[in-house]
Amino acid sequence: MNDFALLIDGALVPGSTELPVIDPATEQTFSAVPAASPEQLDRAVAAAGAAHPSWAATPVDERRRIVSQIADTIAQHRQELAGILVREQGKPLAAAFGEVDTAVEYIRYFAGLTLEPEVIDDSELRRVEIHRVPVGVIGIIVPWNFPLLLLAFKLPAALLAGNTMVVKPAPTTPAATLHLGRLIADIVPAGVVNIVSGGPELGPHLSAHPGLQKVSLTGSTETGKKVMAAAAERLTRVTLELGGNDPAIVLPDVDVDEVAEKVFNAAFGNSGQICRAIKRIYVHADLYDRFCDALAARAANAIVGNGMEPGTQFGPVQNQAQFDRIKEILADAETAGKVMPGGGVVDGPGYFVRPTIVRDIDESSRLVVEEQFGPVVPVMPYTDIDDVVARANDSEFGLAASVWSTDIDAATAIAHRISAGTVWVNKHSDRTPDVPIAGAKQSGIGTELGVLGLLEYTQIKVINVARQ
Repeated sequence: MNDFALLIDGALVPGSTELPVIDPATEQTFSAVPAASPEQLDRAVAAAGAAHPSWAATPVDERRRIVSQIADTIAQHRQELAGILVREQGKPLAAAFGEVDTAVEYIRYFAGLTLEPEVIDDSELRRVEIHRVPVGVIGIIVPWNFPLLLLAFKLPAALLAGNTMVVKPAPTTPAATLHLGRLIADIVPAGVVNIVSGGPELGPHLSAHPGLQKVSLTGSTETGKKVMAAAAERLTRVTLELGGNDPAIVLPDVDVDEVAEKVFNAAFGNSGQICRAIKRIYVHADLYDRFCDALAARAANAIVGNGMEPGTQFGPVQNQAQFDRIKEILADAETAGKVMPGGGVVDGPGYFVRPTIVRDIDESSRLVVEEQFGPVVPVMPYTDIDDVVARANDSEFGLAASVWSTDIDAATAIAHRISAGTVWVNKHSDRTPDVPIAGAKQSGIGTELGVLGLLEYTQIKVINVARQ
C-alpha cells in the first residue's frame, strides 16, 4: 500500500520530499510517505485558523455526529489500519487490532460527552454561568508507541470542543495516521483536521508556531521541556503527557505465581514501550528469589518475533535509536546487576530484545534511574515499607505506580504515599476513557481522558448578568 498523502485544508497532497518508513522487524523500508516542508506546515496551520470560526459555530450535536462518523470509519477499516501498525510500529497483529479497536472506543466515548453551561448563581441580583468555549487551533503531536490510540486521546476531545487542529505523527510511525487522514478527508470539513508528517525538524516548527493556541504532546520529558519552552514565548497553552519510571511494590503476602504473571504482563506489554508500563519492581525480601525466578521463567518462554507471524507475543523495539539506547542500558545493567537467563538482545535482522529481568542491581544504574522504555526491567528487594516508599518516590518522574497485596486496605494506604498521577492497587495499566490521567513531577502537565480531558480543550468563559 502506498496511498499516503498529507491532509491540508481538506485536500490530499504530496509532501515536498519523501520519508522512508522502516519495518522494525526487518530493518527494511516498507513504504515511503510524504514529508511536509515548513511552508506546507504553515499552510496547514493557516487552514486550521481559517476553518476555526465556522467549526466553533457548528452546533455540538453536528460536531458529535462527525466525531462518531470518524469512529465508525476507523472500525470499518480496522484490518488495513492494523496491518499498517504492525509494519511501522512492530507490535503483534492481535495487539494492533486491539489498538485500533480501543481507539474507536475512546472516540465514541468523547462523542457521547456534553458541554452544557454550568450555572453557579441564579439569584434576584444576578445570573452567573460558566461556559466552555473552544481554545482555537491545536497542534497535536503523537509518539511512536501507540500512533492511533494516543491520537484518540486528543483528536475527538479537541473536535467536540470546537477546535481545529494540525496533527503531526512521529517520524518513524506516520503511515497509519496518514492513512486515517485519507479515510476522514471527506468526513471532516476542510481545514478542521490537517495531518502533516515529516522529519524530526517538523515538531519544533509546529510547537513554536504563532498560529497555534495550544499544543498537546505525548512524548518524552525532554521533548516536553522543549515544547513548553517554545510555547512560553506566546503563552501558548500546553497539555504534556510525558515520561514515567513507574514502580511496582509487591508485599510479602501475595501469591507469587498469580502476581508475577500480572506484573510481567504490565512490564512487558508492547515490548515495554508504554508510558505507564511497570519500569521498576520492588519485591519483599521474603519473596524476592521466588518472584525473580517466576518473572525470568515467563521471560524465557516469551515468543518474540515479527508481529505478522502467528503466535508472536512481543515484537521488536520500534526504531534504531531506541534499540541502540536499550542495548546501552542493558550493557550497563550487566555490570551493575545480574541479568537472568532467557533475556537479552536477539541477533538481527530486526530490533529485537527479549523480555529481560535484571536482579540484584545497583540502584544508581541507568536501568533504575532512567525510563528505559523497552523490554528490560530491574527487580529489587526491600524489607521496610517506609524505605521502599522512599525508593519508589526517588525519581524525577511521577506518572503511575502500583501496589500488590492481599490486604487491600494496607496496599491502598501505601498507594496514598506514592507520588504519582495514578496509583493502582492489585493491577497496573487499567485504563478506560472515562478515567482521567495526569502526571506528577516531570511526567506531565494537564489532564487527558475523562470529562477533565475534554475540558483541557476549552476556555472558561463566564457570563455574569445583573438583574437589578
